[in-house]
Amino acid sequence: MKLYVFNPDTDMALANNEEHYMAPASIRRMAQDLALLPIWYAQPGSAVLAPSAYNADYLQMMKQIFPLSIQLITEPELPDYAESQIMPWGWNPAFRKRMLKGGIIERKLPTLDTLDAYRKKASRGLTIPLFALFEFNKVVSCTCGYHRMISGEGDHEFTDAAVKDLKNGYVFKSLWSGSGRGLRWCRHGLTKSVSNWCRRELNEHGAIMVEPIYDKVGDFAMEFYSSGNGKIFFTGYSRFTTDEKGAYQGNILVSDAEVEQWLQQYVPLQAIVRIRERLMKGLDTLYDSYSGPLGVDMMVCKDVEGLPYGIFPHVEINMRMTMGTLSHQLYDNFVASGSDGIFSVEHYPSNEALRMQHEQDMKDYSLVVENGRVVSGYLPLVPVTPQSRYRAYMRCRVRP
Repeated sequence: MKLYVFNPDTDMALANNEEHYMAPASIRRMAQDLALLPIWYAQPGSAVLAPSAYNADYLQMMKQIFPLSIQLITEPELPDYAESQIMPWGWNPAFRKRMLKGGIIERKLPTLDTLDAYRKKASRGLTIPLFALFEFNKVVSCTCGYHRMISGEGDHEFTDAAVKDLKNGYVFKSLWSGSGRGLRWCRHGLTKSVSNWCRRELNEHGAIMVEPIYDKVGDFAMEFYSSGNGKIFFTGYSRFTTDEKGAYQGNILVSDAEVEQWLQQYVPLQAIVRIRERLMKGLDTLYDSYSGPLGVDMMVCKDVEGLPYGIFPHVEINMRMTMGTLSHQLYDNFVASGSDGIFSVEHYPSNEALRMQHEQDMKDYSLVVENGRVVSGYLPLVPVTPQSRYRAYMRCRVRP
């Protein structure tokens, strides 16, 4: 049996790289509140690890509306499923330790050496080989994007010398972080606080990434699956939104054909296809031994090398499950033909604020479901409980 686990701290746990890592309280709250999220992408006949309180009742209610054949397993029940195939959001040493301690037998888990190799491949540094693939093979037009790794100790003064040629602003990125975390934006030069942050990152991890700031039009991703033996499969597109600091906000639920139509406002379809093909050739070498989902975040940018628009095709590589893959499966499996919508994960300062918004959305966007697919309305994708601070939901409408 496949057992799915939502562990959203996986990128931070990789940065820490300790078996006894504990995520910040807010992220632990997120993991608790959204524990049931994998029911929307788990394979039929599998299970999801989540507390039984509230989740069991919610799952039964969803099974009456949608074609879900998923069961709920709680942490105390893990020894009864010791030989399950564990399907986390992402792997890291702390999660391995948790599963081992919970009762999963060791041979069903990756070794620490395997996770060490996994960590290296999950680093943002892997964007550099993809950058080189596009930079030195100019058969793909309409592309932009530049990555630079700054390495060494951080005990010396970090100065503008490292970024002096990036005239229109730049962003520093830690090697391991996700969903817009671990970024420091410099739109008007290097500040002391950012310089100090860079030194800390260099001391702790030995390197940081830096990129120019581009004039972004929109975000999207290409989602892939790696077989573990060198084969990469394209599974679809996702369109998503971010805030001004690059933090993930949500996805737009539309078909792959509609994403391509949107992209063709800016670049020819032939360029999009070539980008995808070039990426797959690079990914099959970089991730030949990895089995699982891969998401490559991209941007549409203005004023690219004399062209009005271009694609930055390797902003981030996510070697784990992604909100984009989840959103793609939500659209394909649970949204009615002729409808579109949004998927979002939101945090609230209090449970009262969350519940008020939840109740208002239920009132304003009545749910309409036909034949196990959402036609229109608001659907919470996890239960909203008296403890919740996070919610995940989709809201759909009949396409105009």
